Amino acid sequence: MRGEVPERLGYLLVPQFSMMSFTASIEAYRAANRVGGRQLYDWRLFTVDGQPVEGGNGIAIMPHSKINTTEKLDTIIVCSGLDPQNYLYPEAIGWLRHWSSRGAVLGGLCNGTYLLAQAGLLNNYRCTVHWENLPGFLETYPELDVSMKVFEVERNRFTCAGGTAALDMTLHLIGEQHGASMKAAVSEQFVHTMVREGAAPQRMDLRQRIGVSHPKLLAAIREIEGHLDEPLSRRDLADRVGLSTRQLERLFRVYMGQTPTRYYLEARLRHARQLLAQTSLSILEVALASGFASASHFAKSYRALFGHPPRHERALPTPVAVQAGGRAAT
Repeated sequence: MRGEVPERLGYLLVPQFSMMSFTASIEAYRAANRVGGRQLYDWRLFTVDGQPVEGGNGIAIMPHSKINTTEKLDTIIVCSGLDPQNYLYPEAIGWLRHWSSRGAVLGGLCNGTYLLAQAGLLNNYRCTVHWENLPGFLETYPELDVSMKVFEVERNRFTCAGGTAALDMTLHLIGEQHGASMKAAVSEQFVHTMVREGAAPQRMDLRQRIGVSHPKLLAAIREIEGHLDEPLSRRDLADRVGLSTRQLERLFRVYMGQTPTRYYLEARLRHARQLLAQTSLSILEVALASGFASASHFAKSYRALFGHPPRHERALPTPVAVQAGGRAAT
């Protein structure tokens, strides 16, 4: 339980931030103030340069100020979203390190985890990130302890996968600070009757995700998704799920409309596309991480599926060093 002084929150909004994650978090704190009948939380909004910043939905938010070290803050929450690797500001990293050294609690919504990781502030902490960004994040920060949970809270760090996970995590934090009854009351304000705990999975059950319930087929697809970098042969895949290769072929044709070999290839290429977009790995390194023995075979397969070569994913200028507001440095 906290004392009478409101907890002072600072939200750092990064270009293309997830509006759903941001509003889910801040609205939960607003509702806690209302339910509690007093100011339990107070917040300030920051951008690197103090200028309005657009979320991923194109709506701009006006901050209170640019990042600085004069505000008194207890907790800093980094809100990011699309292409987080493009917005790793040196000024923001220094600001986060400053407050970390002064004992502030640090959190990340959606892909705010990237900025915390770049600042070296997640070492020896469990963290999570949106499932779509997980492959690139693991390649970039292989030393970190990353989970696929909807949120992680450990000591003075918290991260979530984004979307509605931000609401679940904020409710958890409110409950830790002000009790289970407060958590329940705030949840009911949003007609949110199925509050998830941190250990809940990010993605739908595979059965729901692909609309198929055949247990052998589901088992085969799980094996495929677990072996994208070192593909299993058709024979090995069939053996792992207790089928003959003929039975495996028939299952995929009936339920998925394609051969298991084709399904496997497309899964590896989609994985490669994520790595190309989210990491600085070379095309050869992406090819190898996606189970291809050569860059040429990878490029040919990639073009056949997506209609352009792998290098096209990096054809548009990507800001490595960026000015505040998301503008490429000139």
